[in-house]
Amino acid sequence: MGGGTPLSAEEQVELTDSLSRRPTAVTLLAESGGVCCGLLVAFENYSTFTVRPMMNIHDVFVLKTYRGKGVGRRLIQAAVEEAKKRNCSRITLEVRQDNVAAQRLYRSVGFDETDPPMYYWRKDLMQD
Repeated sequence: MGGGTPLSAEEQVELTDSLSRRPTAVTLLAESGGVCCGLLVAFENYSTFTVRPMMNIHDVFVLKTYRGKGVGRRLIQAAVEEAKKRNCSRITLEVRQDNVAAQRLYRSVGFDETDPPMYYWRKDLMQD
């Protein structure tokens, strides 16, 4: 849903190495029957509004054949537990407007739109 194109083998290795060097990264893997079937990547940040750490879930991915089986829910629940251990005041995430399945999952575990609604903006810094 994010970039629209799969990562190359080189990019996958770089991603793994790069995440392991980020002290604020939280990487959770889901396994079922010896298959790595889900991944959640989050980053601890700091909220100046609550004067406490916060966590942002950046990616949630579940292999297609494992979707609808509670894998994503368990990954999010594990992220919530990790955020509590880190004394985080909240967890945030972004979800595409057209990703209705993810929105249903996020609502079912207690996430909702902000009040007032927020926009997710970006400025790309990479040149092709």
